[in-house]
Amino acid sequence: MEEIKIPALDVQSMQAVREGFAKMDKPAANLGKLEEMVAQFAGMTGGKLPEKLKSAMVLMCGDHGIAKYGVSAYPQEVTRQMINGYMRGTAGATVLARHAQADVFVCDAGTAFDLSDLPKVYQKKVAWGTNDFTQGPAMTREQAEAGLKVGIEMADLCIDQGYNLLYTGEMGIGNTTSTSAIVSAYLGVDPLLTVGRGSGINDERMKIKRQVVIDGLAKNKPVQGDAMDVLCKVGGYDHAGLAGVIIGAARRRVPVMVDGVNATAAALLAYGLYPECRDYMLCSHLSSDISHKKMLEILQLLPIVDAGMRLGEGTGASLAIVILQAALDVYNHLSR
Repeated sequence: MEEIKIPALDVQSMQAVREGFAKMDKPAANLGKLEEMVAQFAGMTGGKLPEKLKSAMVLMCGDHGIAKYGVSAYPQEVTRQMINGYMRGTAGATVLARHAQADVFVCDAGTAFDLSDLPKVYQKKVAWGTNDFTQGPAMTREQAEAGLKVGIEMADLCIDQGYNLLYTGEMGIGNTTSTSAIVSAYLGVDPLLTVGRGSGINDERMKIKRQVVIDGLAKNKPVQGDAMDVLCKVGGYDHAGLAGVIIGAARRRVPVMVDGVNATAAALLAYGLYPECRDYMLCSHLSSDISHKKMLEILQLLPIVDAGMRLGEGTGASLAIVILQAALDVYNHLSR
């Protein structure tokens, strides 16, 4: 994979925002953590804060070979059904995106289905889903690099159209199982502490899910802290694509709002590959999945929303960017 240079934060712009908030009359502006979020946004973009966010949700889709073991409450066919919902605008993720005045870009990075009949889906399939990682690596290094490249291309596509904030969405039945394996492998944490209920599975499926992660780690022996090795052995194309989006956006000084446990696993991989890209991440919400807090601690990200949400798909980020826009409005109007 080509070497990517990620610029440093503009600390002068950050300080100017902090000073601007400090000069405001209190309590007219006393926004707590939101003030620092605006300062971080200024440091990321390195220039004047925008009056309005132009946001794009990049919804990366990929299927997982381990879904056949029944690790989810839903069959793999739901991946395609949900993508149909995104295209019709009837999924919860697209309803919330409309509320946030964000546009949605759906990308097939590696589903197990032919989506060529859906012309609005960006057709960038690396493979027809990952391999069953209990039997060997989920993908080859070449496939992993291709998945990352898909994400970088999608980031460039959006930024070239003038979007100044990207946020992550994902779809792929079985992806929280892969996420649990990523977290256990990258951080060296026991699967008992990373495998959650994902889509809301019962105790029986939970037992299966945990065993699948244990078996996958035992079979592949991913190297702790080696993001590329972890991605190849237990990751998904949705993870690879979103990691690429984060890396690609950071390269061009565009912030990414990371949403949910699966996208945070992708962010962890992006951080492992290019640590500097962490400076360009914002965290939308705290997932109820047990591995989420562990990843946020490593990434030093603070969630904007804590509503006990389980769903990813960019839903929390759609709420969070409304809050970010409100904080930008306060600064832009009162700092004058």
